[in-house]
Amino acid sequence: QVQLVESGGGLVQPGGSLRLSCAASGVIFSVNSADWYRQAPGRERELVGYIDSGGRTSYQDFVKGRFAISKDNANNTVYLQMNSLKPEDTAVYYCNAVLRTTRFGPEYSYWGQGTQVTVSS
Repeated sequence: QVQLVESGGGLVQPGGSLRLSCAASGVIFSVNSADWYRQAPGRERELVGYIDSGGRTSYQDFVKGRFAISKDNANNTVYLQMNSLKPEDTAVYYCNAVLRTTRFGPEYSYWGQGTQVTVSS
């Protein structure tokens, strides 16, 4: 059974940093690509950024220059480094990873359970 487990959320002051982790567990051959989303209270879920199978990243303008996505292929883990956090970054953050369970098998998409990030003084 494949699961994505997120961790690293919490309460941080404006200007602070957090690093979120999204670890895939179970029988996994590779994590190919991943997106990070967030959902603030009363708002729709929005894309924050993504990393593709080649390690290339792309970000929404509202986090560009502050957030960075990386991938540890050996440990099947994707990270979201968040710097210079603002109160408007407060949200539940979700990862969505596309992975293979075998080398030549199909790709599957999985969601993490979400982790709360609160930016407040």
